[in-house]
Amino acid sequence: MEFWLILATALAPAFVLIVYIYRCDKSQPEPWRMLFKAFVLGIFSTVLSLAISQPLELFGWFTTDPTDIIESLQCAFLGAAVPEETAKLLMLWLLLRRNPYFDERIDGIVYAVMVGMGFAAAENVLYLFSNYDSWMTIGITRAIFSVPGHFCFAVAMGYFYALAVFTNASGWTKLCVWLIPVLLHGIFDALLFVQQTHPGLQGILLLLFLVFCHWLRKKASRRIERHLQSDANDHYWQIFNNRFK
Repeated sequence: MEFWLILATALAPAFVLIVYIYRCDKSQPEPWRMLFKAFVLGIFSTVLSLAISQPLELFGWFTTDPTDIIESLQCAFLGAAVPEETAKLLMLWLLLRRNPYFDERIDGIVYAVMVGMGFAAAENVLYLFSNYDSWMTIGITRAIFSVPGHFCFAVAMGYFYALAVFTNASGWTKLCVWLIPVLLHGIFDALLFVQQTHPGLQGILLLLFLVFCHWLRKKASRRIERHLQSDANDHYWQIFNNRFK
């Protein structure tokens, strides 16, 4: 019985955010089979991220037990942000490169979130079952911060991915598809890791972390709204053109 309770605790936050982003796409919702495929690819991205991060750790580029600010930044970016966001972006590209249903800007966010939630769900399962004695505390903490964090990183990735596909995007915009999620993810983790190495700064860093999480949430909401508005404007323009042809 406890096994299923832990599993439900690990998966529930991701599924709540999946339902939320699905309900945002009201005009032309994506087929569930494609969303499921995106979710599964997100799960696979955890394996790919380890394949990227493990060699970096073996070469001494970062340590999973940082003792100062520099090592904390290396762990945050090279141990987590770069490999994880690179793996998720590759899976998103594999999914969307020949996807006929990817025909609106909001779709980029929807699919990116599905990949991100697949990653977050798999990561949650690993964390909770590997910390059996404190699974409830870890599950609640990750439901409040880590899973929504992955949601916000995915929104940023999907937002810029859609801009790169549907607009005459500059090289900088295309780079932002990867760079912005990496920066957001790296800063998110760095604020947590530095707290562990500098207990004297814990109060200040915790406050900064909470402010950053609030900013992430607001930024993600605005990006979703912008793509929804852009898609609505495109639909109105098409209707207008069809009437006066």
